[in-house]
Amino acid sequence: MEVTGAPPVPLARPKPKRLRYIVAGGLCAAAVVFLLVGGLSRNIVYFRTVSEAVQAHEKSPDDTGRLRMAGAVVAGSVVPQEGGVAFRVTEGGKTVSVVHRGDPGELFKDGAPVVCEGRFVKGADGGSLRFESDRLMIKHGSEYRPPPVEGQPAP
Repeated sequence: MEVTGAPPVPLARPKPKRLRYIVAGGLCAAAVVFLLVGGLSRNIVYFRTVSEAVQAHEKSPDDTGRLRMAGAVVAGSVVPQEGGVAFRVTEGGKTVSVVHRGDPGELFKDGAPVVCEGRFVKGADGGSLRFESDRLMIKHGSEYRPPPVEGQPAP
């Protein structure tokens, strides 16, 4: 038997979808990186001592970004105010006035080491500088002593 005509055409296989998956994976990875970088850059809060914070503010006074400033409460500077407390904090020979909005906590006292979170603000006169805080962290000793119990000797 003689077969006439063209040889049979093989069935066309669909092209691999590998490129589509690679592009989709690349877009997903780019989206994740964008969200991480964008989200983290808006939520970074720098930690500085009082002297470092003052020096950084003197270099770029227009920077009003949030930061955490660490120092010790100046003795005799604590003034209770409505809705918060005003005080001065010092470290490394530099002192900054702080206005804290909120409850300072039980451990807050003269000489206590504190970390204030907030931003620098110029005073109403335009020259004085103060730090407005909305979060106050107080360092305490790491040694626990239980309260004395009646009838038992103190440790």
